[in-house]
Amino acid sequence: QVQLVESGGGLVQAGGSLRLSCAASGRTFTYYGMGWFRQAPGKEREFVAGISWRGDSTYYKDSVKGRFTISRDNAKNTVYLQMDSLEPEDTAGYYCGVSRWGSVTKDMTDFDSWGQGTQVTVSS
Repeated sequence: QVQLVESGGGLVQAGGSLRLSCAASGRTFTYYGMGWFRQAPGKEREFVAGISWRGDSTYYKDSVKGRFTISRDNAKNTVYLQMDSLEPEDTAGYYCGVSRWGSVTKDMTDFDSWGQGTQVTVSS
């Protein structure tokens, strides 16, 4: 079992930036795809960004393409989400997950471990 701890959330004005981190411990992190999801109040959890185990393949939700960047450092067992040009619609709890597979995936059923989440609030 892998344990995930997200950090880096906060309150930011529209147009600002935040960098989320997700630190993993327990099960080997290196050979698994990772992903970031978000959930706003009253809405279902949705995919935001995913990355393959080598970091050579990424995939993004259309509305964050060009604004968000996912990356990982396997030596530090950490995955990041750089969020620029934030919009009020990005307000949500952000969660990282570990996939069962090494390739990038956006299917939530492929993820079997989740962190507790970090809140991102973007004011207009």
